Order: sequence, then C-alpha cells, then structure tokens
Amino acid sequence: MSDLEEIAPATYKIEKQGNMQVPGLVIATKEILSAQDIDKPLEQVRNVATLPGIVGYSIAMPDIHWGYGFPIGGVAATDAEHGVISPGGVGYDINCGVRLAVVKEKFSSLSKKDREKLLKSIFSKVPSGVGGSYKNSKGLSESDYIGIFKNGSKWSIENGFGLKEDLQCTESHGRIGSADIEAVTKEALMRGKNQLGTIGSGNHFVEIGAVSTLYDKAVAKAWDIEEDDTYILIHSGSRGFGHQVCQDALNEFTRAGLGKHLVDKQLIAAPINSELGIKYFKGMAAAANYAFNNRQCILHAVRLSFSEILGIQQKEVRLIYDVCHNIAKFETYEINGELKKLCVHRKGATRAFGPGAEELPDMYKTTGQPVLVPGDMGRASHLMVGLGNPMTFCSCCHGAGRFMGRKKSSDVWAGKDPVEHMKTLGISVMATSVKTISEEMPQAYKDVDMVVKACQEAGLANMVAKLKPCLVIKG
Repeated sequence: MSDLEEIAPATYKIEKQGNMQVPGLVIATKEILSAQDIDKPLEQVRNVATLPGIVGYSIAMPDIHWGYGFPIGGVAATDAEHGVISPGGVGYDINCGVRLAVVKEKFSSLSKKDREKLLKSIFSKVPSGVGGSYKNSKGLSESDYIGIFKNGSKWSIENGFGLKEDLQCTESHGRIGSADIEAVTKEALMRGKNQLGTIGSGNHFVEIGAVSTLYDKAVAKAWDIEEDDTYILIHSGSRGFGHQVCQDALNEFTRAGLGKHLVDKQLIAAPINSELGIKYFKGMAAAANYAFNNRQCILHAVRLSFSEILGIQQKEVRLIYDVCHNIAKFETYEINGELKKLCVHRKGATRAFGPGAEELPDMYKTTGQPVLVPGDMGRASHLMVGLGNPMTFCSCCHGAGRFMGRKKSSDVWAGKDPVEHMKTLGISVMATSVKTISEEMPQAYKDVDMVVKACQEAGLANMVAKLKPCLVIKG
C-alpha cells in the first residue's frame, strides 16, 4: 500500500508505472485498507490499467477482493472506437445483480409463525443451490430465448411473471440491446434451459427483513419508504447460461491468439469493434437479458408467497429498483474536455447515476438512482442514492465484499451448527446445504457499514436506509 496517495476523502491514487496506461484509483478508508490483505487485488488494479484503450482510471471500490483478471469491485472504461472489451472485466456471472422490493406491511407486525411460513413458501417456489433448476419443466424453447434476448424482462411480464410497472424500476428497463441468439452456443442454451427463476449457488440469496434506519428522510419519502416497512432483496444472475457465454468467449479469444502481450492472461480481450468483440457483446447482452428475467421471475414467486401466506396483493410488493453488478455498457463521458463514447466494465460494481441522468425514469430523475448494497445475512444491507460521480464513471460499490474465502469460512464453522447460531441472532436461514451457510456466515464479509461510509465520503452515493435481515434463503 506504500504507493497509495490520498487525493480526496476516501480516495487514493496509484501513480502510473511500467505499462500502466492510466493511474489507479482506490475508493476506501484507512480502516478498510488496514483491515485485510489487499496487495493482490491492488496488483490487479495495476494490471487492468495496462489494457489497450483504457481511459481515466483503473478503479477499485471499497468492497474490492481478488477476482478473475479484474478484481471484484473493479471498474474500467475503454474507448468505444479504439479500446478493447474483456470478459474478465464483466465476470462469469454476467449481470449478477440485485433487486429490492418493499411492502408497506410493517415487518414487526408479522407473527413468528407467518414469518416461518413465508420463508418455507419461498424456498419451495424458488430452486436454489449448485445446478438448482426446475426438474419437471419443459424449460425454455428457442422462441422463448429469442423473446428474452429481444425484449429483456418485458418477456417475463408479458408471460404473466410480473407487473408492467416493474420495467421502469429496472436498470436499462430490463434490456441490453444487441442480444443475439446466434452469438451463443447450444451448450449455453441447454445450461440455461431450466434455470430461469432460480437463485443459484454461492452468495446468491433471497432476503426479507425490516427497513431499520432512515438516513435521508427526504429521499426515502420520495421513494415512499418508511421505517419498519418489509423489504425483499434478491441477488442472482444469469446462472449456467451466463457462465457458459463467458467461458465460450474466453475459449474463442484464446484460440484467436489474443492477449499474448498482456501482463495477465486472464485479462484477455478483443478490440471492441472486431468480429470477436462484437460477438462477445451480443452474447453478453443475451446473458444480461436472461439475468433480468431470472430476477423478475424470482420476484414473481416471492409475490405469490406473500399473497398466499399473508394475503398481500402482488401489486403491493413494489419494486424499488434492479441493478446490474457484472456488465459492460456503452456510456458517454467527458475525457480530456471531449465527450467520448466508452465501454464501461463494472465487475462487482454498480451504476450510481445522479439526478437528471437521461436513462433514469422520471421518478428517479429528481433524486438520483437507487443503489443497492447487500451486506451479510447477520448484520445489514443498505439502500443508497447515486450522485453521478464522473471520476468513477458514475459507479459505486456492489456489496460488502468478501473478507474471508469460502473454504476458510467453512473451516471456522466445522463441527458447529451455523443455522442454530443464526437463530440466536434472530435470523432464520434456509439453504440446500449447511456447507453453503457455513461459507456465507457474517464474518466472511467486510462490515457493509464501513463500505457504504467510504462511498459516501468519496462522493459516489449517499446512504438512504439500512435494511435488517430476518428471513434468508441462501444459494
């Protein structure tokens, strides 16, 4: 960390060295930087800075940890005409993301019996775990896939899985353009065939709890959010479909001999306007639209459970927003006094547009975009509002970030009962395996309060509300 220079509150610069085309930028507090070994992730920040066509900074968010090629919590923008696009800058779980819904029913008014019924109902309706899928379903047809790729999450709504109002509360209205079935393999289509509406494994989840604290009451009022409202947080992505799209692209890039001169082979990339670059973007867009539909279908299942168990109408489970975590998007920013179209890679980072951003629906144009920051299942998650900081290409953190690897967390809980421990914290957890719960225990993550504080101090987003979990389904 000796080469980190603090240039603003919670903002550190890594000067250009070696083959770096741009400096590095790290959003963090001294407390975060000293709390974990971040030498390897910072090395990845420097490596990303060597990519052809990169502009501005190679950026790390306060939830940074080591990832494939790019660090998780990494942001980089490349020139849309002369730069490259890197699958490692998006990740394997394309459009892994989060959506938040709120119910005006006060969480404290729900009986323990109803809470447990609700948890079991959702667990029965939404498959989870490694390979989790709908076993007795015909699955998606080719025409279904074409509809998903063309229309994004509008496809789910037109097929009865959601409300038309959901679209305006989804990033990019639930659709990334250019998706093309011809850009994905049959293997990818087969892997995703029965997985729409499923959580998946690892850190994916459905979480229900109470809005516990309001920090910005004016913004909360504009969004019609009050203390003790019941919230639903859904974290999932493009499942096996997106994983295969990423792997297929990496294989094609390797066969084409790309990335030979990169400092890290995992940063392999193609010129954005090359045949392979265009094909990858089309496949990535297809996976992104699959993920939007996946979260849309999960929310539909959650709404059904709220209706069946609590008698709450589906329209009363109101979507606040849905954001992407792993995505590359074309956006325009001022670079050296000139407006330029850029390919912004966000890997384990979320967009955080401020007030007035053109893409935002009218309801968020005056406040700025909702930014969703899940923490861990024992402490809290956060709702923030974007400030549109151009230094980070209007990006913010995507979660608490791992502090401890999955194996180490499992070792800590070997021979213990993590489910019973969570009950002592007032939290009921269900998963397909105890191993998953052991890997996802609270101590495996950074303190999300520290992470969002760093983002606020750096001027990326402001805290609006704290969310306290109580019912959790883990992948």
